[in-house]
Amino acid sequence: MILDADIKAQLAQYLQLMEGDILLKVSAGTDDVSREMLALVDELATMSSQIKVEKTTLHRTPSFSVNRIGEETGVTFAGVPLGHEFTSLVLALLQVSGRAPKVDQKVIDQVKKIKGEYHFETYISLSCHNCPDVVQALNLMSILNPGISHTMIDGAAFKEEVESKNIMAVPTVFLNGESFGSGRMTLEEILAKMGSTTDASELANKDPFDVLVVGGGPAGASAAIYAARKGIRTGIVAERFGGQVMDTMGIENFISVKYTEGPKLAASLEEHVKEYDIDIMNLQRAKRLEKKDLIEIELENGAVLKSKTVILSTGARWRNIGVPGEEEFKNKGVAYCPHCDGPLFAGKHVAVIGGGNSGIEAAIDLAGIVKHVTVLEYKPELKADEVLQKRLYSLPNVTVLTNAQTKEITGTDKVNGISYIDLESGEVRHIELQGVFVQIGLVPNTDWLSDTVELSRFGEIVVDKHGETNIPGVFAAGDCTDSAYKQIIISMGSGATAALGAFDYLIRNS
Repeated sequence: MILDADIKAQLAQYLQLMEGDILLKVSAGTDDVSREMLALVDELATMSSQIKVEKTTLHRTPSFSVNRIGEETGVTFAGVPLGHEFTSLVLALLQVSGRAPKVDQKVIDQVKKIKGEYHFETYISLSCHNCPDVVQALNLMSILNPGISHTMIDGAAFKEEVESKNIMAVPTVFLNGESFGSGRMTLEEILAKMGSTTDASELANKDPFDVLVVGGGPAGASAAIYAARKGIRTGIVAERFGGQVMDTMGIENFISVKYTEGPKLAASLEEHVKEYDIDIMNLQRAKRLEKKDLIEIELENGAVLKSKTVILSTGARWRNIGVPGEEEFKNKGVAYCPHCDGPLFAGKHVAVIGGGNSGIEAAIDLAGIVKHVTVLEYKPELKADEVLQKRLYSLPNVTVLTNAQTKEITGTDKVNGISYIDLESGEVRHIELQGVFVQIGLVPNTDWLSDTVELSRFGEIVVDKHGETNIPGVFAAGDCTDSAYKQIIISMGSGATAALGAFDYLIRNS
């Protein structure tokens, strides 16, 4: 039995939701992955009389496709979709059977209108928490549009293919044999890359808001919900819903929830926001703020949104190390997500730059996958919590270098080493390795605000106890502000504070 009892019990409930028969076409060999895949497919077939199995030969072996009876849907899994991809398999079974997806009808119509032949391939790792969003989006597109097909490819099962294509980050997507993109992408983002976007005039013609939230992370979601509950006209414009949380793996300090994962929390945030009358404008990036009679937010597409008050909750992004080779070898050995990309470096030597909690957590995780981990910390001592340091120093395949200033990431077509300055001796030293994980904290997404609101020397928005900036009617919350600590729960609280501050401002100035 490949599925444990608890998962099997949950799966049995989901399979009862199937609305029609489906056919799994299986292409298997005699290797271990094929045997594991066959065991999974056979177990699925025993759990539902609506699942039929047929042996065939597909483009890749081992793989299986999920089809309607007498109709190819274009959905294929190359490898065994367990781990984080098990949900992708379950959704494929339900949606191919005829179960309606939980997607806005407007988006479904966009997918159905796409003309032409599009063959997508997504390379993933089963430990990647960013991959399922991409796999599920492309699977759904394949189900909705006969001109689209999609294959999920487990990099661990097809190592030679991954090596030949120099894939060193997941998810990596190819379209019709050419590189299409890498990293997390929602269905809407994929459609935008294909040229199907919201018309700027549609946004520009919106009536003014009472509260307009810029940013869709925990602070933005909290602010929008608190504002909407006051019964005022509320909008939220975001580059991607969930923000930095989408790139967070384990969350164990969100009070009342013992453990959750970033994408799961982000999905809950979006679901909660959608419970209220909030105008959600996703995949939109703000580029200018100006205070006139109303506050104007200009978007990258040229549309201008107007509001009586604005709450800035644009969050933060991974800080770059800023040395030669970092940009050149990004996704070619330079990575920022150990959970996603770690399995691609199995048996190799990697470095982690950064001795804070995120860096040491990354080193601990990677030590269980790779041959050796070298941690480089600029300061004389690691900054991580003592419990993490004890765990790190107990590992036999980890080296810690303090007083180490990263000088250059070297390579040809991909990373082959790292050079650093030993700050004690002044010597430049070089380590041969195949991967570099940068974990040196975050930088606020406030570049576009430098000439408007007051910023700290770190680029953070300066706010008062009500969340208000130096511009009347403009508030801010979350990791983009000068709050002392950057935590999900603190961001949510500051979002609520900013919304209440904005509501109070409206009362006093209406």
